[in-house]
Amino acid sequence: MTLAALSLRDLEYLVSVAEHRHFGHAAEACAVSQPTLSAQIQKLEALLGCAVFERTSRRVLVTAKGEDVLRQARTVLAEAHRLLDLAHRQEGPLHGPCRIGAIPTLGPYLFPQILRPLRAAYPALELVLSEAKTAELFDRLAAGTLDVALLSPPLPPEGLVDAALFFEPFLLACPPALRPEANAVSLDSLDPAQLMLLEEGNCLRDQALALCGRIRLGGMLHATSLETLRHMIAAGAGYSLLPALAFDDRPALSGLIEYIAFDDPAIGREVVAAWRVSDPRDHQFRLLAETIRQHVRLPAYS
Repeated sequence: MTLAALSLRDLEYLVSVAEHRHFGHAAEACAVSQPTLSAQIQKLEALLGCAVFERTSRRVLVTAKGEDVLRQARTVLAEAHRLLDLAHRQEGPLHGPCRIGAIPTLGPYLFPQILRPLRAAYPALELVLSEAKTAELFDRLAAGTLDVALLSPPLPPEGLVDAALFFEPFLLACPPALRPEANAVSLDSLDPAQLMLLEEGNCLRDQALALCGRIRLGGMLHATSLETLRHMIAAGAGYSLLPALAFDDRPALSGLIEYIAFDDPAIGREVVAAWRVSDPRDHQFRLLAETIRQHVRLPAYS
């Protein structure tokens, strides 16, 4: 006997006859004709190699072996309904685990803004958050260990799809001694010898180098994280370009760092949500991106 010969519908017929103790009433409950139901049950009994029912002229009785069969049949049908319920629940918007990764220059500043709105809008969503450099996020998306990445383009040419979230301006973060006279600074006015960047592998470093590519870069200092870079600036070691969400006016650094907007509003980066083009949850991830887009607030730094 193979599983292909078993039918959930036949098990439903079996249970219905046991509940009604009448083939005609069971057939009516299952919306089939009595001959059809009787034939399918006889077929199932032959397949199982045992009689489930004892048929008399007045009533239908369940055999001793039939009690065991019916007990298991009910379990199989209950599990089948659970499977359908599970699949149906997953069709709802943003339900279950969702692994979101962000680049380190974004995650610590964006996650606190979006966690509460996401949980309020989608209480069944189970967020699993992490941070990693861009290349690692791409690798984890490809490997299936990450569902959504929050980062800055460009993306690989194939395999991923993205939804725009927001444009994040860059600010000049500098110690008071290096503050330019103008209220809005120009890239051309910066001294490359004072420029500090993150270490290699950070997209913010690449973006800063691309923006400053037309000026000659000197012996730059490097930092392993944005917060280390911030404290290097506070110590007077130089200046850097920081994304607007990283703007920090905490009293601990009051008077040690000044943030100045650039005269060109295009100096900044695009932030997107990216996921595998093959992921069937595309619609859900677009809802996620829309919720993030609605709740991001850039700080008042000017």
